[in-house]
Amino acid sequence: MSDLKIKDVVQRTYGDVAKSASSADKSATSAIAQAFGYSVEELSAIPEESNLGLSCGNPTAFASLKPGETVVDLGSGGGLDVFLAARCVGPSGKAIGIDMTPEMIALAQKNAKSAKDSDGKILTNVEFHLGTIDRIPVPDHSVDCVISNCVINLAADKNAVFKEIVRILKPGGRLAASDLALKQDLPEELAADALAWAACISGAIKLDDYQTGLTKAGFHDIAIVDSHADINAYATMPDQVGCCAPPASSSAGNSGLSVIDDTAATSCCGSSSAPTVMHEQFLELVRKYNLNDFAASVKIYAIKSA
Repeated sequence: MSDLKIKDVVQRTYGDVAKSASSADKSATSAIAQAFGYSVEELSAIPEESNLGLSCGNPTAFASLKPGETVVDLGSGGGLDVFLAARCVGPSGKAIGIDMTPEMIALAQKNAKSAKDSDGKILTNVEFHLGTIDRIPVPDHSVDCVISNCVINLAADKNAVFKEIVRILKPGGRLAASDLALKQDLPEELAADALAWAACISGAIKLDDYQTGLTKAGFHDIAIVDSHADINAYATMPDQVGCCAPPASSSAGNSGLSVIDDTAATSCCGSSSAPTVMHEQFLELVRKYNLNDFAASVKIYAIKSA
């Protein structure tokens, strides 16, 4: 697939998800988020429609955010992680969301009008910008931490994304991302499937390529964290389709890289009904393949070289 087609498919898919946010099953989206490490307290502290249940982890749980820091969320969706990050960095810090889908930006900005800090006051330290993650609309060396939740795999050029993250991070800044990575090559049919790309499968790269790309971009102390998620599980949740799924007891392979068991991660202080045809197509993928054989839900932590 061409880069243009990939962008179009992803943008249309997630635009539809954003437009259906108000009709999403909130109990299902809450259950999905909790399965990935979001606490009931965290979810009750943010606008309900900011949780779209499209997560494969809780990046604020291992980002070690501190008061006064500036954090950027790549692929911020309805604002879930931005609002949680904003509460962590406090009024002296800033949380910035970047998303390439206008409908998602509109949804996040709407949610921001009711997002509150720990004192019950409307958050004033959040902002959302339309942009792609391979050309981030943020100044050089201006960010302490970059977070992302099951979005980097959607980009056509991962190396460009890694370089952009390095560009906007301050020396010694860090990346804390949840994502999907491949354990082995995908079957040709699956690799070429546009739906599988939008569902975060065919756009994922291998674990060793992830580590190599981050190293070449200028990161060190790279850790790849296995979240032990069952990627097939979304198929059992009516009207839900997303990048990852609630944790299962089985462990994903690590391809010999530095992999840390992170099933007990804690917080520092993304679900919507998709078009029926898309859900049916996703179910077809799961009927054909055990996606856990090919991919793992992982969390990535890395430090930018000084």
